[in-house]
Amino acid sequence: MNLLEQGRKIAMAFILVLVLTITTACGGGTVTEVDRTATPPIGRDVTYAQLERGNTPSGQNFGDWVVQTSGGLIKDAYVRDNNKLGVVISPEVSPKDVRPLAKSLVQGFEKNFPGQNLSVLVYGPDKQLILTTQYDRATNQIQYS
Repeated sequence: MNLLEQGRKIAMAFILVLVLTITTACGGGTVTEVDRTATPPIGRDVTYAQLERGNTPSGQNFGDWVVQTSGGLIKDAYVRDNNKLGVVISPEVSPKDVRPLAKSLVQGFEKNFPGQNLSVLVYGPDKQLILTTQYDRATNQIQYS
C-alpha cells in the first residue's frame, strides 16, 4: 500500500508540472502596463476576497488558476505586484517534490508575467515558509534558499 501511495504522489507531482507547463505555454494572457499599476487601494471599496489571491486582476486570475489546476497539491496561492507568488502546499506534497514544484511554478509564472525578476515562496501546510525561489531574468537562473 505504501508503494501505491508513493506512486500516486509522484504521479500527481508530474501531472501538475505537465499541466502548468502546457497550460501556460498554450494560453495565459500577458501582463499589460495597466495591470501593473492597477493595484486597488485597500479600504472600504476593496473586499478581502479581492485581495485574497492577487492585488491586480491578472495576479488574482493567476492565483486562482494555480489553485484550480494543482489537483489538490496547492491549497492556497497569492500574487503580489505581479512578481511574487506565494503558495501553501498540501500535506500530500513530499519534501523531495517541493523544489520541482517550485521550479514549475516559476516557469509558469514567468510565462504569464515576463520580463522581470520573480519570487516564488512555498509554505508548508502549517503556513511556515519552507522554500524561497528567486528567478533572475538577466541570467535566466533560478536560485533556491
